[in-house]
Amino acid sequence: MASTVDMIESSKESNGEAHLDEPMPNGLDSPKKSTPETLSQRVLRIVKANLLVILTVAGVIVGVFIGLGVRNVTLTRTQVIYIGFPGEILIRLLKMIIIPLVVCSLVSGAASIDPKALGKLGGLAMLFFLITTLIASSIGVVMAFIISPGSVSVSKPAYLEEDVPAHKEIIDSFLDLIRNIFPSNLVSAAFQSYATSYKLMKKNGTDGITNFTVENVPFGTDQDGMNILGLVVFAIVFGVALRKLGEEGEILIKFFNAFNEATMVLVSWIMWYAPIGIMFLVAGKIVEMEDVASLFASLGKYIACCLIGHAIHGALVLPGIYFIITRKNPYTFLWGIFTALATAFGTSSSSAALPLMIKCVEEKNGVSKHISRFILPIGATVNMDGAALFHVTATASSVGAAGIPSGGVLTLAIILEAIGLPTSDISLILAVDWLVDRTCTVLNVEGDAFGAGILQFFVDRDAKRNGAELSEVRLEAAPESSPLISKRSDAQKSGSGEKESSM
Repeated sequence: MASTVDMIESSKESNGEAHLDEPMPNGLDSPKKSTPETLSQRVLRIVKANLLVILTVAGVIVGVFIGLGVRNVTLTRTQVIYIGFPGEILIRLLKMIIIPLVVCSLVSGAASIDPKALGKLGGLAMLFFLITTLIASSIGVVMAFIISPGSVSVSKPAYLEEDVPAHKEIIDSFLDLIRNIFPSNLVSAAFQSYATSYKLMKKNGTDGITNFTVENVPFGTDQDGMNILGLVVFAIVFGVALRKLGEEGEILIKFFNAFNEATMVLVSWIMWYAPIGIMFLVAGKIVEMEDVASLFASLGKYIACCLIGHAIHGALVLPGIYFIITRKNPYTFLWGIFTALATAFGTSSSSAALPLMIKCVEEKNGVSKHISRFILPIGATVNMDGAALFHVTATASSVGAAGIPSGGVLTLAIILEAIGLPTSDISLILAVDWLVDRTCTVLNVEGDAFGAGILQFFVDRDAKRNGAELSEVRLEAAPESSPLISKRSDAQKSGSGEKESSM
């Protein structure tokens, strides 16, 4: 009996049921109650967790005060440029990594996702972007009817330059969009895009001298600016092709994955410079403003219409859609991407804010790499809620709009041509475009992030559902009865009975 008790005790100890008064293995003491966290410790922990966001907010606020303070000093144009130099460095750093980030992330994302799942994700993303863009256009129409921004007489300030986009036919604008989807040269697509220009050509009549007609003939030109739409399409198709290769494409897929991860390391370093760059970007833009009082007095209704519409869409509509679908707090999600939103406001470029947005949604909001690095580059090209809202009818023309500062003015010129209004007065909108375009960019980036969050919710839900179905199948699946097995087991039982009887 004593040996039996000792064996039981030893088995308990081997199973982890040691005595409470004995020390824990590996030199660890028995678990103790954790001391309550003091207020200072809690504040310090929160500050450490949100240090970058706090620095970014402080950068924006300090930049506003610097700009307002320096405005009282008479500065030359050169000195104003020097004030914005640190902000220019931030924009250059972000633009430097846009191409490797977009191409590598889309190639690795498309190569790692099943083509059927890839099509489903892309379809859901395009549906979300289409619905939010249509809602933004509707809000713009309602705000225009309520506020009537064009009901005031506006005199053009003398200092405005006639920097107006050239006339362009509607059909040529959409044909250029299709042409840019298929770039003829991938290297040139990194810094140039296709655009249609026109030249007058004389067509002789019957006599060749007195009777002739003049035709405005389109011809293609290369304009400065990244063809991000063509790069996105190529990267997705190339990733799908690598997946089709199987084992032969694994080496190249690993290369793009490693390149992508290295790029994200660079992004994490640039993020800590972002508060300084944003501070000087905001300060420099405030110093550049001329005759602010008269400008806001004449275009106040237009500015109010745009900003209120953006606030409604960004603070109510998009968070509402996210909450209805996911049942999660959308404002916690927004707090996680605040650094990217501040960067979008400071740089006025959705493409420049893309690297920080990918980093924020992955680290703060739990979006997987496959979704964020596949959807967000597409959203930066396709999703233009802000432009659709303040252009009112720009739903189709905003797709593929350049993710650069004031890129929406080009689509506005298309709309004015479509409805028969003169494009010469666009310079009035350019006078306040520095403010409206920034809120547009914030709205575009926010819509991209919410789209990635909603897609992550759908992917997680499908994974749980498939896992539950698989577990149910395993539980319900009983072992099938085989006559051969039953006969063999009966024979074994009879054989063992005969051996026992003979013994």
